[in-house]
Amino acid sequence: MSSPSPAPSPPTAPTRAPAAAAAPGRRRASSLSAGFRVLGVGIRREPWVFTLSAIGSVLFGALTVADAWVLGWATDHVLLPAFDTGTTTTKGLLAILALFLGVAILRAVGIVARRLGAGIMQYRMQAAYRREVTRQYLTLPMDWHQQHPTGELLSNANSDVEAAWAPIAPLPMAVGTLAMMVIAVAQMLFTDLLMAVVGLLVFPLVMVANVVFQRLSSPIFTRIQSLRAELSEVAHESFDGAMVVKTLGREEQETERFAARARMLRDEGIRAGRIRAAFDPLLEGLPNLGVLAVLGVGVARVGSGAADPGDVVTVAYLLTIVAFPIRSIGWLLGEFPRSVVGYQRVHRVLDVVSTTTHGEARPVVDDRGARLEVEGLDYRYVADQRLLEGLDFELAPGRTVAVVGATASGKSTLTSLVTRLVDPVGGRLRLDGHDLRDLAPGELARHVALVPQSAFLFDDTVRGNVTLGAEVPDEDVWEALRTAQADGFVAALPHGLDSRLGERGTSLSGGQRQRLSLARALLRRPRLLVLDDATSAVDPEVEARILAGMRRTGGGTTMLLVAYRKATIALADEVLFLEHGRIADRGTHQELIARNPGYAHLVNAYETEGAAS
Repeated sequence: MSSPSPAPSPPTAPTRAPAAAAAPGRRRASSLSAGFRVLGVGIRREPWVFTLSAIGSVLFGALTVADAWVLGWATDHVLLPAFDTGTTTTKGLLAILALFLGVAILRAVGIVARRLGAGIMQYRMQAAYRREVTRQYLTLPMDWHQQHPTGELLSNANSDVEAAWAPIAPLPMAVGTLAMMVIAVAQMLFTDLLMAVVGLLVFPLVMVANVVFQRLSSPIFTRIQSLRAELSEVAHESFDGAMVVKTLGREEQETERFAARARMLRDEGIRAGRIRAAFDPLLEGLPNLGVLAVLGVGVARVGSGAADPGDVVTVAYLLTIVAFPIRSIGWLLGEFPRSVVGYQRVHRVLDVVSTTTHGEARPVVDDRGARLEVEGLDYRYVADQRLLEGLDFELAPGRTVAVVGATASGKSTLTSLVTRLVDPVGGRLRLDGHDLRDLAPGELARHVALVPQSAFLFDDTVRGNVTLGAEVPDEDVWEALRTAQADGFVAALPHGLDSRLGERGTSLSGGQRQRLSLARALLRRPRLLVLDDATSAVDPEVEARILAGMRRTGGGTTMLLVAYRKATIALADEVLFLEHGRIADRGTHQELIARNPGYAHLVNAYETEGAAS
């Protein structure tokens, strides 16, 4: 069979969403406009909560401005007459007290509504996006995961999501204070036009300072988020490989590798802090200059009789109130650079479109084993590195086929293709006559189970690791454990099926972890069981009992197993001998031993190596 022409990447390679469908924060625009678009996404997703918090914030803002009116009214009608006459009335004092107390209570109600709504909205958005990112991780194919470090994925789902929705917290405050500013400016203009214009002259300077801050801080926050992902990646690798690090005495080197990234993150954080330290006092000080200018003009206008003292107090107080909205809006805008960067990084994951396709075919579920047909199968990881080429074989229902080959001959890749962790570049695989790409979503998992060489166990109980949360009677769990020769050591655990195994099953040996991983697959009674050297850490005697139990209790289960030991290979009905990604020979174990020197040398070498170890 001739080799097909080179193709690009396997068809499961995910692609990015088209630019037209890009989410708001990812367009090339200033962080200011992009930040508002990110907030728009949150408002559209939580309109009622945002409305509640905005109403509370507007109430707070309006009543804060009302304080200025109360203060001006008290100055003109109670305080100044008291200075003129030397006395005041109880009625006047009670009126002032009632006005201030009523405004304070209503303002407190607005604060509670604002903060409660902001908190609910922020945490809901973070939770929703974490779920979306996690769901996306679970749907993307394995070749995408192989291209992205675990630390980066953790950062996307954690710190990037938090950064994306950090502006939600000051958003209701900014909305309310914006209303406060509009009301306050209107009241200032109504009270005294000249003093209001003098005080408001500083506001353009405040806005310019905010824009400059955005431009300076945005690239720094981009770098900070990237460094957080790198730091998480280094930490995850070090913790995951703790045994290697300790046994090889590389603690100092790993510590320094982590410390180098931590220092870089620290330095970028300090740069961001210096910029904020320079701009915060400026934003605080500019409105105060406006207050001083108003007081100077106001004194002159009172002296000339053009204004009352209460007008000066009202305008000056309103200007201090207006300064607060400017600062709160500055807090909101200050979060935009980090928010936009986090949103962009999260949507790099959410916008990936997998080209893995599904059909509607559903194989018949029965007690017989599945039929697997492999036809002209080709696969490569990169365009010029062919790993499997022209594989043709058929696995009849109820039969067992062993795949034998040297390292890098394509055995594990074949198991990934059969279970559709990746799709082939050429050729096809059929299950009961249906191309795997034509099966309905979830159908392949109903019929096929893979037990990989490296057994992964969760930090859960034995029952949780075997059932993976499915509602299964304990009798069925024990039956699967007995077939996998795991019932003995599980029964000896302190709490039996309820015993927790620790992270990655650290409380168990390698062979015990493999047997639990095998029991997990057997519990589902698959019609096609794929074993990728799944008993390599089990001694030969136990392995023989496992395989005998599987053949006895599995009924008509079809098995495809990657094997090295002669005892395991000899149980197969047929052996496929792979060399350089091709089937070099096939037949029974005894036939291949007799006629193929390469095969005989390989299995004898494995046997010799196993005996020596």
